[in-house]
Amino acid sequence: MNGAAKGAVVGGVFLAMLGGAGYGAYTLVGEGAKGGGSAAEGGPAKAGSGPVSGKDAAATAKAFLAAWAAGDHRAAADLTNNAAAAQTALGEFRTAAYVSKAVITPGVPNGAAVPFRVDAEITYEGVTKPLAYDSQLTVVRGLTSGKPLVDWQAAVIHPQLGKDEKLRAGAPASPPVKAVDRDGEELSAEKYPSLRPVLDQLRATYGAKAGGRPGAEVWIEPAAQDAPKRTLLTLVEGEPSVLATYLDAKVQAAAEQAVARFPEASVVAVQPSSGHILAVANHRKDGYNAAMAGNRAPGSTLKIVTAAMLLDRGLVAAGKPAECTKEAVWGGRAFHNLKGFDLPGANFATSFARSCNTAFIKPIDDVKDDAALSKEAKEVFGIDLDWKTGIASTDGKVPVATGAEEAAGYIGQGRITMNPLNVASITATARSGVFRQPLLVPAELDGRTIATAQRRMKPSVHQQLVSMMRLTATEGTAKGAMASVGGDKGAKTGSAEVDNASSPDSWFTGFSGDVAAAAMVEGGGHGGDAAGPVVAAVLKAG
Repeated sequence: MNGAAKGAVVGGVFLAMLGGAGYGAYTLVGEGAKGGGSAAEGGPAKAGSGPVSGKDAAATAKAFLAAWAAGDHRAAADLTNNAAAAQTALGEFRTAAYVSKAVITPGVPNGAAVPFRVDAEITYEGVTKPLAYDSQLTVVRGLTSGKPLVDWQAAVIHPQLGKDEKLRAGAPASPPVKAVDRDGEELSAEKYPSLRPVLDQLRATYGAKAGGRPGAEVWIEPAAQDAPKRTLLTLVEGEPSVLATYLDAKVQAAAEQAVARFPEASVVAVQPSSGHILAVANHRKDGYNAAMAGNRAPGSTLKIVTAAMLLDRGLVAAGKPAECTKEAVWGGRAFHNLKGFDLPGANFATSFARSCNTAFIKPIDDVKDDAALSKEAKEVFGIDLDWKTGIASTDGKVPVATGAEEAAGYIGQGRITMNPLNVASITATARSGVFRQPLLVPAELDGRTIATAQRRMKPSVHQQLVSMMRLTATEGTAKGAMASVGGDKGAKTGSAEVDNASSPDSWFTGFSGDVAAAAMVEGGGHGGDAAGPVVAAVLKAG
């Protein structure tokens, strides 16, 4: 063999081929293969102090990959900073993920980081399929030993593994499902990538109920028990059942394209007349379904609820004057408008359209009920009623607050939390005048209880609220983003300051015809800048 490391004789067939780093060739070809000794013979660099050098990183990675390739999991694990976790994971790579053969090809080190490629074969019940991927390890100095060690992370085994997640193969508990949209068009993760977590949850929840037969797969076992498995490779095709959803393939495609323009973007579209969810899309590094499960301050998009509450109590009217000053003080805290603008003599509709914070805070003294906003959100807009959409989703929160926190809540800050699903539903309720709980799949599938609001919106409140949203879309802060949207349209912009963030979150919500949508772009700036174009694109598709 070339180089210091040698192949060891243990069960299984593992190979580590020559890489760009010039590590030499390691090979193990079943029992009886020639060449004994430790796979890590020659060893990594000795203990030291200070940052790990490129030379030490290369030597440590060389020894680790050689041991892994030879199937010497104990030797490989001892070259990491978490030997127990590493030994278990490396052993399960063969025994639980059914890897029957692997070719590990080291790449060129970049400082303490060493990339490598794994070309594996998975064999389960006589079926063999290839599984290839690129991964990377990082070498750090041991906290107590001072030795260069591989910084053990589950992602060393496979780059899509998160903390405490595992690579597994076999027959999954849930049969596959073929999800289709409202018109019967198939919705696949390949065509609609951001639907992957949604489809995984639908399968986990409804696969067994909808029929079908499981096949064999390679998947990522999540750390949380209630989280869905993520399929990496199909070994044997199962017989999928057909699962009808309320999604609209055309709107979903537009949503996918729209969020792709902005990092950390999420959007949801809802049909006001039914509550049906037409699209869910995310563009995030972490793969998180923030569109339905997020919980961040929604900024001025919540003024839809605040306006409804103030109109409901007769404290404001769309056509009557509303005091929009540069500053309003409540609970010892000063609140300002963007860039300190004021609107002398403006009515409430104009203050809404221009997103005047102070016009919403000044009436607090007349409300005389700390729970007023929370009541309006729950009783009329259905917020925090334990929605059962068909997959996991997070309810919006409008907690009772006092003092400065109450004032902050009136403009969607403070302790208020929402996600695009919640805000899209608020807009759908404003559009139709009645709350209809958002649904991804029919409730009849599992007989789940659908949330209903305590009361409908008063007709006069509904008429004024819709007219103010229309004004916002045509003459207010949403004019630019909504310019390309036709038909009967309305909107509301929002931006939410986040602690320690250099730029506020961008929020935007709007309706056109029988489609309501809301988007959020973390750190995207003002509402019309990032989230606005996302919503506009979705509304045009609907």
